[in-house]
Amino acid sequence: MQKISFCKNGAKAGFFSAYRFFSAPILQEQNGFFTPPAFICSEFADIVVNTYNTLKNELLQVNKDILSLLSEAKSVRGTDDQSFNNWQKTCRDIRTQISEEVIRVAVVGPIKSGKSTFVNSLFKGDYLKRGAGVVTSIVTRVRNGTSLKAELHFKSWDEVNAEMKNALVLFPSAEWQAGNKSFDIREENDRAAIEGALGMLTPDLLITNDTRDMNSVLLTSYLTGYERVKDILSAEDTAIRQHEGDDFLSHKDFVGDDSLAVYLNDLRLEISSGDIDSDIEIADCQGSDSPNPLHLAMIEDYLLQTHLIVYVISSRTGLRQADIRFLSVIKKMGISDNIVFILNTDFNEHESAEDLNALIERVKGEISLIKPSPEIYTLSALFNLFESQKENLSQRDRQRLLQWEKESAFSEFSYQETTRFASYLNHKFTTERYALLLKNHMERLAIISSGVAHRIGVNTNILSGDTHNADKMIKKISLHRKKMKQIRSMTESALNGAVKKLKQELRTDIDRFFDIRSGYVLGRVLRFIKDYDASYHKYEDNLSASGFPNIMYLVFQEFRQAADTFMAEDINPDIIRFIKAEEKKIREYLEAVTGPYDSMVQDALSEYNSVMEENFGISSIQGERHIIELPNTNLVKRTTNLNLPHMISGIRYSALIKTEAVMRFGFYAIIRGIKKLLKKAIQNEKEGGLLALKHGVARLKQETEKATVFYFKDYRENIKFQYAFKLTDALSDILRDILLDRFQAYVSDLSELADLINRKQADKEKLAGILEEMGAGAGEIIQKINVLKEKTGAITEQVSRKAVHTEH
Repeated sequence: MQKISFCKNGAKAGFFSAYRFFSAPILQEQNGFFTPPAFICSEFADIVVNTYNTLKNELLQVNKDILSLLSEAKSVRGTDDQSFNNWQKTCRDIRTQISEEVIRVAVVGPIKSGKSTFVNSLFKGDYLKRGAGVVTSIVTRVRNGTSLKAELHFKSWDEVNAEMKNALVLFPSAEWQAGNKSFDIREENDRAAIEGALGMLTPDLLITNDTRDMNSVLLTSYLTGYERVKDILSAEDTAIRQHEGDDFLSHKDFVGDDSLAVYLNDLRLEISSGDIDSDIEIADCQGSDSPNPLHLAMIEDYLLQTHLIVYVISSRTGLRQADIRFLSVIKKMGISDNIVFILNTDFNEHESAEDLNALIERVKGEISLIKPSPEIYTLSALFNLFESQKENLSQRDRQRLLQWEKESAFSEFSYQETTRFASYLNHKFTTERYALLLKNHMERLAIISSGVAHRIGVNTNILSGDTHNADKMIKKISLHRKKMKQIRSMTESALNGAVKKLKQELRTDIDRFFDIRSGYVLGRVLRFIKDYDASYHKYEDNLSASGFPNIMYLVFQEFRQAADTFMAEDINPDIIRFIKAEEKKIREYLEAVTGPYDSMVQDALSEYNSVMEENFGISSIQGERHIIELPNTNLVKRTTNLNLPHMISGIRYSALIKTEAVMRFGFYAIIRGIKKLLKKAIQNEKEGGLLALKHGVARLKQETEKATVFYFKDYRENIKFQYAFKLTDALSDILRDILLDRFQAYVSDLSELADLINRKQADKEKLAGILEEMGAGAGEIIQKINVLKEKTGAITEQVSRKAVHTEH
């Protein structure tokens, strides 16, 4: 059995101040709990995180130094050419990419599982509103900053009116005329009409399927909160409101009140507390088990941007059916590899270590059915939160904390699991960020700085030599320049041809996927609509008592809920998985097509370097052989403001469905009346109502099919032209820039070099002095980059060694 060893102050270290990582499957029993054996000390964690931030800043400084050197070179007559402009563009792009690098973590899970408490514990303070409602799905994005700031993003009036109008389709009350197309919540008469309509609803319409009717809750919330937000929202644009400093906590008034939260689209917090790095965004995602399936579609949109999903499960409830459904959605999306689980423990719910251990094993077994070998960390988020702010706790909470601390078995176990989770995050994020720095930025800066140094060396050599040697050098360079221009032309032609061919393949893939006849997703949706069977028998007895409009409303809500749920849980994940596969295809296709041409460049580079060194003693252009890799796709999308079209959500329905159904019901009522007058037998008093109801459902299905085909066609075209093609262009442009970086030192304008030969001796001496200083600066930059490479390689290797270290 392996032995547990504790680092100095390791047991009670904070989330990101400690760094521990376990890899061995063997568990050690302690205080009745099973814990992992291998740990990495907090001192090493501080080194890792601080080193990363230092290297990042050093790399930004190197980039700044190169930009300054390029500006200086361009200001010297006879040394400026287009290659410097291209290199400057590359450096500016790299600066943007480094600054825009954000690692996104989505905290998801069912309502009341402790998501907000968990996020609060990460930032060591009670900043997020706990126990937010379910009317709206707000993604609260939190990052570390220099001050306390809350940024509330509101819906526009157009969005609010559209949501309310959609909720009013088939609304049963006669107080509201659903055909009123000029509805606007800002109009007092419209608000009064809806209030009257809501007041006429009977209990069976306010509560459906054992939950409050979503539409009535939504409408009531909008009406209740109107007076408090009427001066904030704008007609078309998103209004943004900020709460800073002492006013920061005021944002909770909006999040915690359904009548205000319903008006929000997004919430972003900046918190000057905790050990989370400023380039890590933690998102508290509400609504994974919301009764409104459209909220799930909103969460799916955010999950597409994340590097890690933290799924929070309450130890009070364990894994529920809603969890299984949502985890199945994540698996279908193809992102289950990036998920870890927090079993959020309530110490008061468990009598012993055995009781909690049994729950852990049960939850692990249930999750394993969806995700084999899940990463699970069992800790108390509320305990961690209280621990981080002991001095600010109320008397009641201080007593709770003291009681939990006395229960050493639970508290020590939570400490250990908290530290283990911190080590996991540190290891994952650090290794990913180091790799990003090394692969996507350092090599390009090395090529640029080497190319600049080489150009300076060529110019210096020409100035210091005679006309014969200068002419000889220019001729040699001209030969290689001609060859490199040919390779460059071939490479650009190949890349342009590849982009054209790739777009055609993408067009075919997307059209086939969304095809109305043979397509995978649209065919399934249409079959679902066609096969949907309304439970008419449930409503048959209530037709007379509740009235036809009310029953039609209930049937409609049941159908819409089923259709929206099917879209969110079955169709959207398939679309996401398809899009991710297309993204991968774009990257691999572009990287593969440039391989042979990159080899040609490398061979020409070797030949050129040999000639320049042997004949003129000029240092070679740096160009290590390595596979060209494009930057992270999410980073490219972020820096180019490219967003995937929102997931397909609710279908908009026409109020004409209700009008037609009521008219049909009236027609059948007239027929029944005529039969009575003629004293003809009526087999079923409710026959007319059922026939009208079935006709209404059939009409509803027809409109849904028609709307679905339209939306899928529109979404298909958006995916093609607003996303896939633009992503292809963005990645191909970056790839083109990477390749051109290697050409710049070869294809410069030789007329500039010839101009140097004809200068007066005094001008040559002055320019030689300037070039000497610039050459020294270029050499220092190259040395800095080499040092950065060594540091990065050393720390990455160190992390890997520590991660697998186990004490026996």
